[in-house]
Order: sequence, then structure tokens, then C-alpha cells
Amino acid sequence: MADNILVRVENLSKFFPIREGILQRSIGYVRAVENVSFDIYRGETLGLVGESGCGKTTTGRTILRLIDPTSGEIFFDGIDITSLSRKQLAPLRKKMQIIFQDPYGSLNPRMTVGDIIGEGIDVHNIARGKEKGKRIMELMEVVGLSPAYIRRYPHEFSGGQRQRIGIARALAVNPKFIVCDEPVSALDVSIQSQIINLLKDLQMQFELTYLFIAHDLSVVKHMSNKIAVMYLAKIVEYTSTEELFNNPKHPYTLALMSAIPIPDPEVKKQRIVLQGDLPSPSNPPKGCRFNTRCPKVMSICHVVEPPLKNIGKEHLVACHLWS
Repeated sequence: MADNILVRVENLSKFFPIREGILQRSIGYVRAVENVSFDIYRGETLGLVGESGCGKTTTGRTILRLIDPTSGEIFFDGIDITSLSRKQLAPLRKKMQIIFQDPYGSLNPRMTVGDIIGEGIDVHNIARGKEKGKRIMELMEVVGLSPAYIRRYPHEFSGGQRQRIGIARALAVNPKFIVCDEPVSALDVSIQSQIINLLKDLQMQFELTYLFIAHDLSVVKHMSNKIAVMYLAKIVEYTSTEELFNNPKHPYTLALMSAIPIPDPEVKKQRIVLQGDLPSPSNPPKGCRFNTRCPKVMSICHVVEPPLKNIGKEHLVACHLWS
């Protein structure tokens, strides 16, 4: 089974120093990601879900080594990439790609669509001349864009079309693994479904493996084989998509699921409204990090941090209610 794991993350942490004064001395750290562990199997999708500021995007970028980790280990296709140099990482870069959240800010406005998609092809020396042009046009067709747009600039496209350009750019180097960093959150609902269906079709066509980052559980449900729920830099629940939606355990997961809208106005749904704001990642609460907002908080939650524990059916939960 281990041979079927494409990405393995073990106790991954990323802290950003807080600097102050003329000498820019470090006075503390923002704990963006702390002791995160999970596996992503070949051809599958792991959904990473949580509210803004919980560390989802930092996790994705650290796995790709766009940001260097503070501690922990990252394995890609059996290779420990945690401490590889830029030169050593270069051959692996084309196997790991990212689709960014903002389709407006992630494309260079001075480059044509052809140049944007073809940049990775040039960097990794995959094709030249007519062969490169043919590949760019094929990629545009694959993502649902007309090859006639190859000389147009990003400002001439809608948000959904720009995201298709970003997807084509990620596919250009024949990757095995793609981090989808909230790829539909900036799009209209009608366009979201088109992009989600496109990503699923591409996954089957090219045998891709995804880390799908989102804050909307209803979107993650359609994309993922497994889901990791993240709160304030840590994973609080991790299991298969079916198990999570049929049998959610963590109070934070229950609150997220209660926020999923139901398209039937006749159906009444009990909303779990969390009180208070997300605590600062530079000064997280002692004990369970969710204790300041949890509707089921107990005295032990303020003192002891619950471990991420398997409660059966490969369902991992970090909560004293289940430990």
C-alpha cells in the first residue's frame, strides 16, 4: 500500500518570525502550520478544508517547497524533498504544479496566453518551435479554450476563462501532482461547477493526484476521496469523504457542515453559529485550540491538547469527546 502513496507529509510545521524594531529582531512566531501529517494516494484527491487563516494555503505551498518548512518531512514519489537544494529540486518541479486561487492576479498581464502556457514548456525544455505551439493549442482545447485565443492577453478573458488558462499552464509540464489552492472560490457559482467538472475529467484523463484546498465543504465533497479538516494550523479531523459526511465527529466539522446551504427552502436546518473570532496563530490557546469557540467545551479542553486519534474506520479526530 505504501507504494501507492504519491505524497507523504510527516509532522510538517511552518513558523513565520514576527520582527520588530530597527534591528528587526524576532519577538515571536506565527504558527501557520504545526505538526501536520497525511498521505495522498496516486490518482486520488485529498480535500483540505477550513476557514480563512487556518494554514491551508501555507500547507500546500510548503509541500511544493515554494516555502521552506520549519520542521517535518515531505516525501514525493518516495523521495524526501524536505531539504533538497534548488538545483536538486529542479527535475521534480515539473511533476508538482499548482493552480492558484486568484485567476486575476496569478497571470502575467504582459504575456499572451500562448506565452503563459508555454513558459513551463521552455523552462523544462519539453518542446520547441512548431511542436511547442502545437502542444499549447492542444492544451487550450483540453481545458475548453479556443486555440484562436493564443495571442490574446489575460485582461481579454472572464474569470472562468482565466482559471482555465491557469489549469492549462499547470498541465503543460505533464505533472503527477497538482495543488489546487481554492481554484473556484473567486468564481461565480455557475462557473464553479464547470471548473470542478473540468478538474475531475482531467484527473481521469491524465491520472492526476490532487490536494484540493477549499473552505466550502460542499465543493470538497464532490472532488475528494479523503478530507482533512484544519483549524488554527492543525488537522482536527481526517477520514474518507463518505465517512466524514455520514459520521462527522469534531464540533468544528459539525459547525462547518451546518453552514452548507440546502437548495430546498422547505427544509429547515439547525445552524451551529460559532461565537468569537479565530484566535491569533501567533498566540494559540492552551489545550485544545478550538476551546475558545467550541459549544461542547469541557474543563480538560483548556489544559490538555487532544491528540489526533483513530476512533475506527480510519477516522482520525482530535477531540476529548472521543478520546
